[in-house]
Amino acid sequence: MAVVIRMKRTGRKNAPCYRISVADRRFPRDGRTLETLGVYDPISPVPDLRLKLNVERARHWVEKGALPSDTVRSIFRREGVYDGLPEEKKKRDRAGRKPNASSVRNREAKKARGEAKKARHAERVAARRAAKKAAAEAAAAES
Repeated sequence: MAVVIRMKRTGRKNAPCYRISVADRRFPRDGRTLETLGVYDPISPVPDLRLKLNVERARHWVEKGALPSDTVRSIFRREGVYDGLPEEKKKRDRAGRKPNASSVRNREAKKARGEAKKARHAERVAARRAAKKAAAEAAAAES
């Protein structure tokens, strides 16, 4: 089960409020959740009420492998959820990796087909030029 941490929209028109929740990736945005971690109210007049977050539970889900959305990730960074956690694994450099043998064969076959096509085209062009030249010589001989 792929678990994500995202925001569920609540509140009324032109007055958004969001619940930061943990859900299965397959569930809809405002659908069923596994757990609610907090509330984010971006237009609250009181700065202390804009964000309520259970940092311990958020850290627990991140440690278990839940993937936060971009917005939730930035909120977690501000709140210190990632403090003390190991950094994300970086992709290893695979520049020296040998290419797949089937892709090499396919590339060579494609190159051979292109060369054969060029040869056929050159033959057709040469035949047309020879026919045109013969027709011009025949017309010159008649006149």
